[in-house]
Amino acid sequence: MYKTILVDVDGSPQQESRVRAAAVVAQAQGSHLIGCNSTGITWLDLSLSAGSMNAPSPLVDFEALRARGARLLEEFALQAEQLGVASVETRLEDDLPDISLALQARYADLVVLSQDPDAASDHWPRRRNLPEQLAVHCPRPILVVPPGYHSAPIAKTIVAGWDGRIQAMRALAAALPLLSTAENVKLALINPDQLSALHGEEAGADMALYLARHAVEAEVVLERTAAAPAEALMTLAGQNGAGLIVAGAYGHSRYREWVLGGTTRALLSQAQIPLLLAH
Repeated sequence: MYKTILVDVDGSPQQESRVRAAAVVAQAQGSHLIGCNSTGITWLDLSLSAGSMNAPSPLVDFEALRARGARLLEEFALQAEQLGVASVETRLEDDLPDISLALQARYADLVVLSQDPDAASDHWPRRRNLPEQLAVHCPRPILVVPPGYHSAPIAKTIVAGWDGRIQAMRALAAALPLLSTAENVKLALINPDQLSALHGEEAGADMALYLARHAVEAEVVLERTAAAPAEALMTLAGQNGAGLIVAGAYGHSRYREWVLGGTTRALLSQAQIPLLLAH
């Protein structure tokens, strides 16, 4: 069970869908919901301010940023309560979002955030690539919510990617609280022949048995396709009316990720339903 869920609170247009998704999971799991606002004030900002005592005005208006954060957290708490979440808490953190969320995630079971904002957004540039950063560096699984989400069932039908690698194994283990309550789980293996050494004699059979011992009845789906893995997973999810995709998060340097095409990046940017990732 996810007993504690951490939610990114930034006041962006994507926040409403993110909180709705967190509320859906929290109600199903009986979770305590924590909203975290990151002011963006770094140790460097504080150091520069301390060293400029004679400056005519502060380099950064700390109080304004903290006041804004406190207001956003109040609005978050109200929205969560209106959505029926019984236990809600807020935290105001002085740091960049990726650092503060990764730190607070140590004391949560799941982190909920949104897909990257539109490049044309006037929101903080410091929030760019936040899902990518947390997908690889967060100590807990992340639930990435698309902006169009409107309280649809998340754990009714789930498509879970399985390729035999450690990241996919961790993602499936992290998703067990949702998988165990799902009515329909598709264990998707995309071109499993390419990683046959990781699958044993019958591709998907051992993982399906592992899941069955955790009360998860999964149907093994072997997809042999010329499509990219991310596209194949999203197509399968669409065909089955899935409310969630579960996948391992594979991280490389930015250069290597670009060269390899980046299944994780494609899912993060293109998935039209919530996406659960673990590294």
